[in-house]
Formats: sequence, structure tokens, C-alpha cells
Amino acid sequence: MLTKQQKDTRGEAQLGEETRQPAWFEHHVSADAERLVLGGDWRHAAISGVCGELLEIQKNLTGKQLEIDLSELGHFDTAGAWLVRKTMLAASAQGAAVELLAASDQARELIDALPDPAEQTTDKQTSRIPLFERLFAPTGKAMYELFDDFIASLYILGSAVRGAQLKLNRSAGISPAAIVTQIDHMGVRAVPIITLMSFLIGAIIAQQGAFQLRYFGAEVFVVDLVGILQLREIGVLLTAIMIAGRSGSAITAEIGSMKMREEIDALKVMGLNPVGVLVFPRLVALTVVLPLLTVVANFAALAGAAAVSWSYSGITPDVFVTRLREAIDLSTVISGMIKAPFMALIIGIVASVEGMKVGGSAESLGRRVTSSVVKSIFVVILVDGLFAMFYAAIDF
Repeated sequence: MLTKQQKDTRGEAQLGEETRQPAWFEHHVSADAERLVLGGDWRHAAISGVCGELLEIQKNLTGKQLEIDLSELGHFDTAGAWLVRKTMLAASAQGAAVELLAASDQARELIDALPDPAEQTTDKQTSRIPLFERLFAPTGKAMYELFDDFIASLYILGSAVRGAQLKLNRSAGISPAAIVTQIDHMGVRAVPIITLMSFLIGAIIAQQGAFQLRYFGAEVFVVDLVGILQLREIGVLLTAIMIAGRSGSAITAEIGSMKMREEIDALKVMGLNPVGVLVFPRLVALTVVLPLLTVVANFAALAGAAAVSWSYSGITPDVFVTRLREAIDLSTVISGMIKAPFMALIIGIVASVEGMKVGGSAESLGRRVTSSVVKSIFVVILVDGLFAMFYAAIDF
């Protein structure tokens, strides 16, 4: 025996089944026109019975004027509208005029909103990209992206300085502890790898230089070679490349992960400038540590060169130091150290720009970190070349 609630539930289900009318249609052909009368519910759950028959009619249209009567139509959704749309397209393909009769505004709007597959296929076939565009379009896009990166770099630099808000009478500025922490991460912890790399580089240059100069009986000039090359070019350049790979990637990953977790948006909601809070301490730290690491790298490279010169060429440390003092002067040291702050700013700005571009996926983060390292190294080498040409022009 059913309870009253169960009877009511069964009655509502039966009522729902009764109100769901299957789709049907009638096809009338006259001397000058064809007429389709659609009735019932043309919805996804009710049109399975008419799909096959309607497709057969679409194949056998006579090319006469087609009238589609929707006066008996019940419920109507996208599935039913798609069948009507395909019928209209099939008639139009045979040159027949199609007319909708007794169609409501909603039904007509839904039918008209559906795309025309034939037009899309034709557009794809006819829209062949010219060879000139295929060759030079990537170059144009790269130039636009380069210009956008340049504007973004200027924005990062200006916002970092402006957003720092270093005011003596307010506590809402950049904490010196943040700068000291970044100096520790980027500078102090990088000393071992910079020292080891520079020691090996200096040793390799000394060994190869001595090996080649031995044929001319001028092995002692290896000191001049290592001193000038290391202090003017190799020291600051390799140090900047190492920092770009080590600290630049870290900056991009840190800012990018904050962007993914919407922490940067939270800083904006709090009324803080995210560029001033996040980028400024890192720029200051890089500007401080890169010259200091360059000094460490120079000493390590000269030590490695002295060790190899003593063991490979018999040049004692006393002779090495004496010859080094004669080979270099203050301008040799200054010419290399001047580059360090510029390279530090370049690494920090490029890394920050790429970090701000990170989207919401881990793939985007990895792509931007890779781009940050590659762009930083490229621009650092480019700037080093520009400095070399400038020094040659002014005879420095």
C-alpha cells in the first residue's frame, strides 16, 4: 500500500511524463512549395525519433520553396534548433527560398545564432596566408613583444622607485630587513659557486694562454692576458650570467607564484604597490651584491691563474703579482666594475617583468622562468658588447 506522499510523488512523475510530448513533423509537397509542420517538444531528449526521417527529407528536397511551420511546436532547445538549421541550409544549398512560419522571437533568435558549417569551411579554405606574411609575421610579432617588454621594464623601474615610499616619518615603507634578506639570498649564498667558477675560469685561461704563448717564448705575458681579460670583461660578465641563472630565475619564480596565488592582487587590495614591495628590495639587493661578487670573482680568478702559472709555467707568485701590477692600472678595474650595477638592474627588471606575466598554470610559470634566464643572459651580453664599443670609442 502506498502512502499519500508516495502517491503524490508518483502522480507528479506521471504528470511530467504526460507533459513531455515526443517530436513529430509532417511533410507536405505542393506544385510550387514544400511545407514542414513541426510539432511536439523539439528538445534533446525527445527528437531521437525524427532525426533519421528528417535527414532523409533533407537529402531528397526538390529545390522548391520551403516553408517551415512552427505553430504546433512545444518546447524548443539547441538540439531542435540545430535540426531546423540544417534543414534550412540543405534547402538553401539547392537554391530554394526558406521561410519560417509562426516562429516565436526566441526560436528565431536561437536558430539564427547557430553557425553555418559551410561558411566556416569556405573561410578556412579561402583564407590561405600569403608566403610573405608567413615569413615576416613572426618577426613583426617579436618586435611588438620586444617593444612591450621595453615599456614594461620602464614601468617596473619607475614603479619600483616610486612605490618604495621611503619616508622617514612613516612605517609603511620598505623595511631594510627585506633588503638585507635579499642580499643574503642573492649575494652571501652565491659566494661559493662564484668563487669556484671564477677560480676554474682563471686557471683555464692561464693554462691555455701559457700553452699558446710558449711557442713565442713569452709565457710571462700570460699574466697580462689573465689580468686584463678578467678585470675588464670576463669577471663581471660571467658573474652576471651566473646571477641571471641563479637569482633571476628565483625572482621570476617567486613573483610568478605570488601572481598565481593572487597574493599580488591582495597587496593591491591592501593599498600597497606590489612592484614597490616585491621588486624594489630585489633590485637594491642585486645592485649591491653584483659588484661585490664581481670583486670576489676577480680575486678568485687571479688566484686560479697564479696557481696554474706557478705549476705549469714556473711563474712564482711574486713574479705574478709584480707583472700584474705593471699590466693593469686603475682604469682596468674601473672599466669592469662600472658594468656591474647596470647588469644588476637589467637582471632584476627582466626577471620581474617575466614574473608579472605568469598566468594561472604551472606551465606558464616554467615558460616565464626559462624566458627570464634566456632574456637576461642575452641582454647582459649585449650590454657588455655596447660597453666594449663605448670604451673603444673614448679610448678608455
